Amino acid sequence: MPQNGICDESPGRAVTDTAVEPTGRGAADLVARPQPLGVFGLPLGYLLIPAGDDTDPVRAALLAGRLPEVWPDRLAGHRHALAGDRDAALAALAGDDAVARYNRFVLDPDSADPDAVRADLGEFGVLVDVVLFALGRSDEVPGADGLDGELAAAVLATAASAAIAADAPAKAVQLLDAAAEAAAPVSRPLAGVLLGAAAGICRDGDDPSALARVDRALALLDGADGLKVARAELHLTAAGMLHEQAALRPELMPSAIPHYHSALQLIRCEDAPLLWASGHADLATAYLTMPMVEASSQLRLGIAAQSLRQALTVFTRDEHPQRWASVQLNLANSLVYSPTRHRQENLVEAVEIYEAVLDARDRDVDPHGRARVLANQGNVLAHLGLFDQAKARLYEARFLFEEHGDTESVRAVRGVLDEISREGAR
Repeated sequence: MPQNGICDESPGRAVTDTAVEPTGRGAADLVARPQPLGVFGLPLGYLLIPAGDDTDPVRAALLAGRLPEVWPDRLAGHRHALAGDRDAALAALAGDDAVARYNRFVLDPDSADPDAVRADLGEFGVLVDVVLFALGRSDEVPGADGLDGELAAAVLATAASAAIAADAPAKAVQLLDAAAEAAAPVSRPLAGVLLGAAAGICRDGDDPSALARVDRALALLDGADGLKVARAELHLTAAGMLHEQAALRPELMPSAIPHYHSALQLIRCEDAPLLWASGHADLATAYLTMPMVEASSQLRLGIAAQSLRQALTVFTRDEHPQRWASVQLNLANSLVYSPTRHRQENLVEAVEIYEAVLDARDRDVDPHGRARVLANQGNVLAHLGLFDQAKARLYEARFLFEEHGDTESVRAVRGVLDEISREGAR
């Protein structure tokens, strides 16, 4: 059944190359439809591809969410724009036809009069207003009447951005759904990008349709190898929603794991460091919170520890202190319970990690959090037989728990202290 008008065989114009000659002065090149508008981010996502036997394969690849293996000479500016070299891109876009002037305008909106650029582009003229809005140079959103395909999608997505700015998320989702429906016949990845954006708004608003929207977006983006980061973000969005729901329905947690793995298979650290590190940290958290129902389940603790160490290569104490502390605590906890022949070494490392976190966790700022770390460290010190050090940590933890009114944690700490007393009496 089609969802929000998105299906494998959508009605409307097929994905064919219909040459459209821009009207007005200086329109020396033909521009073929559809164009890969919005499939990739700015600036590449709004540069027009001139028609020709040399450029059509690139246009087809971009529409499919893939980057071309070879960029023809005429698209050197596009290649430089993708690489983030604006000056080289502008130098390569040296032509004086309407398409070259528009493409230079995307990269440098001060390079031309918007009205003149718009007048020369024919039906593509609406893109001038889309670009001006995207760059924050205009609050005017053009209308989508009479537009179809990727042009309608670009305008409707712009209107959705305006709706978000006006604090109208429901309207934004409606506009993005309409944009995705317009995009589907010409570019499934573009429809997937738009549905993914709608899913993010729904997630932030606790809309129960968010997860289904993410799943549909991922299906549309399947095979879009040039959009791996966007696909990884969607997988982590789905995993995060399932992870949250698992707090009330633990049976959902195993469903989150494949999404974490899929995200980490799509990207490397150098592609998106924070996204990659978050994927590792959250995968580890999921493994650590799943019940140990069988002996093989203990292996998850080792995998969790590996992922946490990976995350710590990005989440450093200086640059990301809160994430660093959270990941360090999870690493220490995984070391305490991981099955290994090096248990003593693991416990010593856990004590050292707890100590580092305590140095960074101020008693006045987060006394309850500090108490939890002290209790964990005291428990591990007791397992190492360092009873005096353990008691010092546990006494401080008990005092902080009492101040916070956490009677359950106070009882747990007293239980460990009682066990230490019994061990010392033997």
